[in-house]
Amino acid sequence: MNTPFPRTAVFQDGRLCSLGGVDVAALAGDFGTPLYVLDRAELVGRMHEWRDAFGPDGTVAYAGKALLVLAVAQLVDAAGLHLDVASAGELHTALRAGFPAERLFLHGNNKSVAELEQAVDAGVGRVVVDSSSELGRLAALADSRGQTVGVLLRVTPGIAAGGHDFIRTGGNDSKFGFSVSAGLAEEAIGRALAAPHLDVHGLHCHLGSQITTPDAFVAAVDIMVEVMARVRDRHGVVLDELNVGGGLAIVYEPADEAPVSVEEHARVLRAALAAACTGCDLPVPRLVVEPGRAIAGPAGVTLYTVGTVKDIPGVRTYAAVDGGLSDNLRPALYGARYTFAPAGPGAPVHRQRPVTVAGKHCESGDVLGRDVALPAGLAEGDLLAVAATGAYGQAMASNYNRLPRPAMVLVGDGEVRLILRRETLDDVLSHDVALDDL
Repeated sequence: MNTPFPRTAVFQDGRLCSLGGVDVAALAGDFGTPLYVLDRAELVGRMHEWRDAFGPDGTVAYAGKALLVLAVAQLVDAAGLHLDVASAGELHTALRAGFPAERLFLHGNNKSVAELEQAVDAGVGRVVVDSSSELGRLAALADSRGQTVGVLLRVTPGIAAGGHDFIRTGGNDSKFGFSVSAGLAEEAIGRALAAPHLDVHGLHCHLGSQITTPDAFVAAVDIMVEVMARVRDRHGVVLDELNVGGGLAIVYEPADEAPVSVEEHARVLRAALAAACTGCDLPVPRLVVEPGRAIAGPAGVTLYTVGTVKDIPGVRTYAAVDGGLSDNLRPALYGARYTFAPAGPGAPVHRQRPVTVAGKHCESGDVLGRDVALPAGLAEGDLLAVAATGAYGQAMASNYNRLPRPAMVLVGDGEVRLILRRETLDDVLSHDVALDDL
């Protein structure tokens, strides 16, 4: 059985008592709920685990789309990782945090001219080119500035992997990248190599998310190296970087299949790359990976307060909490499942019953967990904790039903740092413009 809670989590009598040495009831009392709690030791420990596994000959770029606020960008920088950003907002966050631009990768399947200008002006290390039109825009921009821009070309190798159709990105029918099978990848590489102010370092691919074994990555490495060999043969250019993206799974429920360890993942990828390059008589390029969920996901716990318990005889019991799809969209979006635990003070948990944890939004689909085993005496005002919410909870948060988005705190060694303040009702209205001519 695998625990999805951070390693600093302390339980007593079946209840979550503390995270990072901080009492969870005190956190809820001081900062309110819903509350995103980020365990510093788990977060930073995973950054170091990835960095050490791939070593000085590899590059680990944290995928900011999983969770990116100023404090997280600062911790990524302090850990010596690179950072993958996918929009003007994420790029602006990284730069505002003081993150070195040369260690940034800019992604996105529809980068605007303004976003490309922002990246070029900042001196972003790599722009990951995703389409033919973007390639033309970026080449023209670099020419007009007389500035050389480092690029990777995103390639779809025809391998789709992951836990849900929505998170499989490496197949031929994808909005991302240049298809290998259709010949689009090699055509785009040729155009990029001919552009005088584009410095083509290598190729990028991303297969999907929640991948538990390295098999799909190995298959992708073989295909990508074959493309690199054809580039060498056709253009006389040896590309020196291969970015295979992220996607390694995490545990959301104790019964989930445990993913391969980071150390084994790194070992298998390095061995596959070396073998493929030997077979194609190529020097081994620098291997780049982009973990996001695998770093941030297990470090996050969300605290909720139960507001209503509704028993429907012969049907089910609902416990409605003070959040829902506006702070964690994943269950409503693609049926994601989580581990729940009672939190804070209360009687020891001896008996449990199935409870469906519902959000407070005006949607029947606003359900965070169906038939979750929770204390038989679960009551209004009780705290609930949801594990492994560090990735894509806050990143996908919204103001649906005009709910303010939650605060986020960083906990560690008994200390608490507020890293994202709770929105107020006035914050929610701050961009509204009232009519003044009625």
